[in-house]
Amino acid sequence: DQAASQSTTAATPEVRPLTMKRAKALGDTVTCKYDKNGEAAKEVSLPKTEQVSAKGTAKVKLTTNEGEVDMELDRAASPCTVNAITHLAESGYYNNTVCHRLTTAGIKVLQCGDPTGTGSGGPGFKFADEYPVDEASGAAAEQPVNYPRGSIAMANSGEGTNGSQFFLNWGESPLPPKYTYFGKVSDKGLEVLDKIAKNGVEGGQGDGKPAKEVKIESATVTG
Repeated sequence: DQAASQSTTAATPEVRPLTMKRAKALGDTVTCKYDKNGEAAKEVSLPKTEQVSAKGTAKVKLTTNEGEVDMELDRAASPCTVNAITHLAESGYYNNTVCHRLTTAGIKVLQCGDPTGTGSGGPGFKFADEYPVDEASGAAAEQPVNYPRGSIAMANSGEGTNGSQFFLNWGESPLPPKYTYFGKVSDKGLEVLDKIAKNGVEGGQGDGKPAKEVKIESATVTG
């Protein structure tokens, strides 16, 4: 899975910022669908599908070898995504996994969530795209938006292929609105991401494996 390896140009004034809020609110709960998808990189059950909350937030702490990254996940924007991520965290799926990709040119992301550390592993299920993908159509779906510093989005390999991989934007990332936004990183967490980004990419490249290994030691749902 790639966040968007085809995007290599810097943000321009014409690129509008992602609002990180739906144009029309969802109901109090939604029904989610998680379809089986290949072999799981690490055994985990399917998330629940009924009466999934679309209100408020959930909090997940990533304890990494570089420090703690607190995340506030937005159920109102992408409830099925938050439901999946919290389920994976509670199941220990993310524990002792590396963040396999760091990008410092064009887009600025740290990509995590694959237990194999290769970028090709997933949880054995997939689910549909949510905000802003489900609100963009036609030309708007191709026009880049800025995923702002601190935002969190799902990596994918095409429409409806969300699994377990996500990317943390440590800087502004101009991307087409084809990646589900589902939360943001705390200010303290951004300090950790800045430190990781400063270490750079292996071989001095702009996109690739972090020069210094970044490991999620544990992912804990804290609220």
